[in-house]
Amino acid sequence: MAKIGFIGTGIMGKPMAQNLQNAGHTLFFSEHHDPAPTDLLGERGVALANPKEVAQEAEFIILMVPDTPQVEDVLFRENGVAEGAAAGKVVIDMSSISPIATKAFAERIKATGAEYLDAPVSGGEVGAKAASLTIMVGGSDAAFERAKPLFDLMGKNITLVGGNGDGQTTKVANQIIVALNIQAVSEALLFASKAGANPAKVREALMGGFASSKILEVHGERMVKGTFDPGFRISLHQKDLNLALEGARALKLNLPNTASAQQNFSTCAALGGENWDHSAMIKALEHMANHSIRG
Repeated sequence: MAKIGFIGTGIMGKPMAQNLQNAGHTLFFSEHHDPAPTDLLGERGVALANPKEVAQEAEFIILMVPDTPQVEDVLFRENGVAEGAAAGKVVIDMSSISPIATKAFAERIKATGAEYLDAPVSGGEVGAKAASLTIMVGGSDAAFERAKPLFDLMGKNITLVGGNGDGQTTKVANQIIVALNIQAVSEALLFASKAGANPAKVREALMGGFASSKILEVHGERMVKGTFDPGFRISLHQKDLNLALEGARALKLNLPNTASAQQNFSTCAALGGENWDHSAMIKALEHMANHSIRG
């Protein structure tokens, strides 16, 4: 059984940590920001004061925090992970952050003697609870092989994509595809409803054809029912699309549909929906159309 540091026990992180504990591993939590969840503490859960202490105690140190600045803070703050990292340890960032920053973070951590993996995930809260996440990994073959048994406890589709930063690049690509699928389903159901068709029946019919997708299945149902509790918050998807658009500028690429999806998320935020599930993008289109598919 491994000693695992786990920093970031939110909507996604907590069930991921629970799956590791359920397999018999001992987890160490940092309370530098918030208290560790009480139901994770006990025989296999230990609360420590800061990330440095977590890194000193653990062989693997997993981060699951919201954005690039939070990863940098946890790693390199006073009493951060870097101060406790050493040869034989593996730092695994499972957050979704900047690929460019990731490469710089990896070099700084590897200078301590520790290994570094970027391993962002896809699958949302449902996938985190079911241990069925898709995990996209960047780093060395050796570090990946050491961490693979832990990834197997949290996910199903686990791929070593390439070197440090490539996992985060894959996650940005994933978020582009997800956003554009949400936009497509939103537009289709809005069109059908405005034309007088029952959007629930339209969704049911489309699920049997070439237009079928996981987004249509799961998020289409959310749109029809109006159940927009997260899930995956719009504010977090906005962050991921910002990474895509910033990268596109650096690479001199035009991503017009990604930019359009980001504008729809911004409309949701203007309506007070930053913390809605990202399937609520349809509410931006409904607002502009002055028509709700829910009547």
